[in-house]
Amino acid sequence: MTQRSTSADFVTAFATGWPENQPDLLVLSLTTQKGVQDFALTKEQALLVAKTVKRTAGQLAVPKKSA
Repeated sequence: MTQRSTSADFVTAFATGWPENQPDLLVLSLTTQKGVQDFALTKEQALLVAKTVKRTAGQLAVPKKSA
């Protein structure tokens, strides 16, 4: 994983909630141009993902304004 592509597929993600029969899991669905994948996360994993997304979002550059 030392070489990564400089482009990425368009990705949308949303938490579909906790399964009724397994309230200890959060299901995260990711949709890309290649299809949909679901991931089951524990509480600790979900919190780590949220923390990482928040930190990374804070480092994003301000969008350029249209001329």
